[in-house]
Amino acid sequence: MDTTSFDKTKTAIDGPMHASLRHDSAHKHVTGSAEYIDDIPEPAGLVHGALGLADRAHAEIVSMDLSEVEATPGVLWVMTGKDMPGENDISSGGRHDEPLLAETKVEFHGQPIFAVFAETRDIARKAARKAKITYKDLPHFTDIDTAIENGGALVIDPMTLKRGDAKIEMDVASRRLTGTMRIGGQEHFYLESHIAMAVPGEDDEVTLWSSTQHPSEIQHIVSHILQVPSNAVTVQVRRMGGGFGGKETQGNQFAALCAIAAKKLNRAVKIRPDRDEDMTATGKRHDFRVDYELGFDEEGRIHAVDATYAARCGFSSDLSGPVTDRALFHADSSYFYPHVHLTSRPLKTHTVSNTAFRGFGGPQGMLGAERFIEEIAYAVGKDPLDIRKLNFYGETGSGRTTTPYHQEVEDNIIARIVEELETSSDYRARREAIIEFNKTSQVIRKGIALTPVKFGISFTMTAFNQAGALVHIYNDGSIHLNHGGTEMGQGLYTKVAQVVADAFQVDIGRVKITATTTGKVPNTSATAASSGTDLNGMAAYDAARQIRERLIKFAAENWKVPEEEVVFLPNRVRIGLEEIAFNDFIKKAYFARVQLSAAGFYKTPKIHWDRAAGRGTPFYYFAYGAACSEVSIDTLTGEYLMERTDILHDVGKSLNPAIDIGQIEGAFVQGMGWLTTEELWWDGKGRLRTHAPSTYKIPLASDRPKSFNVRLAEWAENAEPTIGRSKAVGEPPFMLAISVLEALSMAVASIADYKVCPRLDAPATPERVLMAVERLKKV
Repeated sequence: MDTTSFDKTKTAIDGPMHASLRHDSAHKHVTGSAEYIDDIPEPAGLVHGALGLADRAHAEIVSMDLSEVEATPGVLWVMTGKDMPGENDISSGGRHDEPLLAETKVEFHGQPIFAVFAETRDIARKAARKAKITYKDLPHFTDIDTAIENGGALVIDPMTLKRGDAKIEMDVASRRLTGTMRIGGQEHFYLESHIAMAVPGEDDEVTLWSSTQHPSEIQHIVSHILQVPSNAVTVQVRRMGGGFGGKETQGNQFAALCAIAAKKLNRAVKIRPDRDEDMTATGKRHDFRVDYELGFDEEGRIHAVDATYAARCGFSSDLSGPVTDRALFHADSSYFYPHVHLTSRPLKTHTVSNTAFRGFGGPQGMLGAERFIEEIAYAVGKDPLDIRKLNFYGETGSGRTTTPYHQEVEDNIIARIVEELETSSDYRARREAIIEFNKTSQVIRKGIALTPVKFGISFTMTAFNQAGALVHIYNDGSIHLNHGGTEMGQGLYTKVAQVVADAFQVDIGRVKITATTTGKVPNTSATAASSGTDLNGMAAYDAARQIRERLIKFAAENWKVPEEEVVFLPNRVRIGLEEIAFNDFIKKAYFARVQLSAAGFYKTPKIHWDRAAGRGTPFYYFAYGAACSEVSIDTLTGEYLMERTDILHDVGKSLNPAIDIGQIEGAFVQGMGWLTTEELWWDGKGRLRTHAPSTYKIPLASDRPKSFNVRLAEWAENAEPTIGRSKAVGEPPFMLAISVLEALSMAVASIADYKVCPRLDAPATPERVLMAVERLKKV
């Protein structure tokens, strides 16, 4: 493992920004002492809930006999859709299209119809299976093709991006081609499944512990369904055992059920579905079908792109609108399209509503773009990397900087990133060696690919680009930090604590990182869109800045020195010629009645977006990266091995190189799983059959590349004034895994002497690789 990017230098304080510190809970994760919701000591009289799930994909509920469920010893209450205090709706976008419990009709196999609350979890789960429900079956369709064949109903209005005239330019282009790419979905497979616990309070109050990336949304949904104001609902999140977007909206149903039952029974209530129920009843990454037409010249330069991005969205809208929008935002990948017309098609299907997943539609859009490049490369007989470089966005003033959504790319460093990786990975020589190897190898074929990443950072819903934070300094010099971001293992808490420690020049051990709660910081945005550190780090800095300015003013007035002579040094403060320990300085400030608490706030500047017009500046900046991957495939079985991956990634001026490299490694492996082994499959009755580890295959540690070299672009620095000039790291590296699919494609293409684009769909399971090999043998 290449760890040369880690900054191992010691500094005067333990934990400033830009230092490689361990995750604050790393030792707890590996020893099992990190406390998750199911580890919290259970309140006396805790009630356990379980879901009653539909066993039809699309049907009317004719009758529902729950008498045996209710008669089960230990069952306290059986909740149905008719028992809602308020509206039976948990839709996140306010479209009122997602009931908490289905009442008259079910729209996917596994949809919750009722909930059982009992003295033990085992009793509740067993009782839930005793329901007798009569259905009237209705026609169902579970995939993109059948949805289109059945009228193509949409869950939300589509979006179109266009610039120039793609139709006219397509007609005059010297070369053109059409094609279709199918891109599979993905299960989040967080180690901690969804879970919620509610404790009733006096009057209308309720406190919830929820494994959620969006505590304020849980607060809003619960207050809405209980018909109480938001100030009566408090949501707390110390940490999640993984989220990846799957806990942005999908925790709503579990929290709402717990809250209703807690207020009804006046007892604490907890719901923890098992893995099968979690995978069946919660949303996933959207499947896509990309239909495209390309116009290009003999050199391989793109002239026009016309593409439609159809997505399997499920029975309700959830986040499908912004997900399919972001797919279009990234349908250009790193490439300039002179003339372009892109359309989304968010299709309704009789499956669970799909939701956010790391990259949020961006990976699907970007994967389609890399297929465009691959198609052109095979059509003109060139190395795909040369076609990539030929079509990259240009520098400012080149006339090649305008995206399909009319934002100017002003911070473009992709060419430098790719050139550096091309050299350090020895791409050209290795590719030639692979081509020679493939000429003589009968069974094993190899492939190599180098692919770029350009990913826009910001919520495309402008209002979400805001954050708050609360910082207290107690009179003993210890610091309390709270902000609206949630910790799901990504190291957000550590990074923001580094920001505060750096602001006061104190050891990070002095900063107490506390659980996210709606009772301290209100109206928070989801920890999503890779924006957690950008937003919350700046909000925490704003709070620290306010306190620091008060302290400087206090010192200047009391020591009779100019403010510029008050300097924070490691764990002490210099005031004129005198130095005083930080603890003692804070004690003096307290006795002088200096306010040692502040609420910070930050909103991202410069961004705006008009969806109807398809124009604006939805992203504050772009994060860049590139990966070079080499694979070997067995042409007799379709099995393959990851031989080597080299990554060079841009995180600006890293706040914590150790954590950032860990995020890059994890994102790459998760992306590799999406593109190779992770396959969702529904049977003819609309039942998800890949609903457990036995049938759904995430990557193992043994699946990682044999040689895995990850470096940060240490020369990079964010052109925008982000916290510490850093860049987001959560989502962008996920798309580095596209290099794996492209490398597999090259290995398959060797069967037909690289004359035909293999058109390898994702996930490229061994079965798909083998079928592609057999197909190319006939060319």
